[in-house]
Formats: sequence, structure tokens, C-alpha cells
Amino acid sequence: MTTFEASDVPSQAGRTVVITGASSGIGRAAAEVFAARGAFVVLAVRNVAKGRAVADALPGRTEVRRLELGDLASVREFADGLDLTVDILINNAGVMMPPLGRTADGFETQFGTNHLGHFALTNLLLPQIVGRVVTVSSGGHRRGRIDFEDLNWERRSYDRFSSYGQSKLANLLFTKELQRRLEVAGSDVIATAAHPGLADTNLDHSSRGASRSLDLLFGVLRRTLAQTGPDGARPTLYAAVGDIPGNSFAGPRGLLQRGPATLVGRSKAAQDADVARRLWDVSEELTGVRFPLTLTAG
Repeated sequence: MTTFEASDVPSQAGRTVVITGASSGIGRAAAEVFAARGAFVVLAVRNVAKGRAVADALPGRTEVRRLELGDLASVREFADGLDLTVDILINNAGVMMPPLGRTADGFETQFGTNHLGHFALTNLLLPQIVGRVVTVSSGGHRRGRIDFEDLNWERRSYDRFSSYGQSKLANLLFTKELQRRLEVAGSDVIATAAHPGLADTNLDHSSRGASRSLDLLFGVLRRTLAQTGPDGARPTLYAAVGDIPGNSFAGPRGLLQRGPATLVGRSKAAQDADVARRLWDVSEELTGVRFPLTLTAG
């Protein structure tokens, strides 16, 4: 079984990498590796001041741009202002199990941020992307279900675990359908996905305030089992530059979702082509953003 470490990332000189959520955790760790390998790294972040502090510590060329994935106007503004050829887009930012909330556009926070925001961003940037789209999912996708009757938790009793699972399952279904569409369009771009395993990042920290018991649970897991951000970034790096096919899913190889990156399995629900197509259609309707390439067949 092929495994991958950060040291396996080859020179990225002359390439442009856009990373959402690059001011902390896995996104920051990935930005550090790409910058050290010579890439021009665009840090797409909510907090520009924090992003600049990170960028100032990176070698080589960087740029910091504001991006609020929970606001489609911000997503459009970011895409409109990015007049660059993009070799790699890494859809990394996300929220994890907060209390029930709504994005600026009225979507449930996790579905709206983790899936719809990245869905819109990817399609808006796709004409400029020449290499790869990497979307960060989670092992938590296995407890997810796409409820087309109530995607935004307007009728059901809100469950933050199930909501998180739905958003992370959506990430994998998005990758699957994006890869299909790219192939039909005759594009050389490929779509891949990754999950970090159990990593001590600000994504986990975003669950704070949901409940005291949840905070205590994550605190114990971070202290005893979690990998560091750089270790958790290895699957993302593998999905971004590894010699792997489209629709690949990278994750930690070892016990308890730790260790070097390799290709991993996903749930049966994450492989459902019909649900993937339906989710894509619904996502286009909700965001008003459509696949920008011409589909020649299929």
C-alpha cells in the first residue's frame, strides 16, 4: 500500500495554490509545505489580519484574501477578484458541530459553509483551475445522510452530529459528481478528497459552546489521541499532488486514524451516483452557481 508524507511533496515552483481556511490547523500546515516547496500560496481566510500574520511567517510569495464561505456574496467577490491561473484549489475550511445557526444566505451553518460555500467557490473558479480540486471531508461522513426534504434543518430537530455528517458526506458526493462532469467535459482537471483523521485543529475547537460534555470529550481526545495539524495535513497534501486518479479519497493509514496518508475507503452512501447528481442539481439551485464547462455527453 502506497503511503505519503509531507516530505514527498515535490517542487511546486511556478504553481499557484489556493487554500481556504489557511490561517490555522490543517490549512495552515498545508500552506507552509506548499510555500516551502516554492508555490505561490493564496490564503483564503475569514480573518485577514490573522491570515497576514501567518503569511508573514511563510517563505516565498503569498497573498491573503478575505473569504467568508457562509456568505455567497463574499464567495463571488473572492472569485471575481482572483485573476490568476490556479493549479490547485484546496477546499479546506469548515465548521464542526456548532449549535444550530444560519449563514448569511439562510442555510444551516454546517451545510452552508462546508458544502455550499465550497460548491459555489469551486464552480466560480473552475475556468481558471488547471490542475486539481481537493475537498476536505471527514470520517464523520459515515454517519451522514442527505435529507433532500430538509437539507437546512428547518423541520427536523437539530442534531449537530448528524448535520456535520451530512455536510461531510456532501463533500464526497460533490467530489464524485465534479469528477464525472470534468471527464464528460473533456477537462484534464481532477477532483479528489481527503480526511485528516483525528487532528488537533481549530475545526474541532469550533464545536465549543455546543455543550460542556462535547467540549470535555474533544479535550480528552486532543490530549490523548489527536495528531498535530501538520500530521493531519498529510492526506490533503497527498490528494493535492499524489499520483492518484480522480475521485480518490486520501486519509491516514494507521490505527485510530493516525499515521501517513494513503487511499482509503468511504461509505456506500458516498458512492451513490444518483444522490450525487441530485445533490449537485439542488446545490446549483440553492447557490445560483452552475457548472461552467460544456458537457459534451452524459
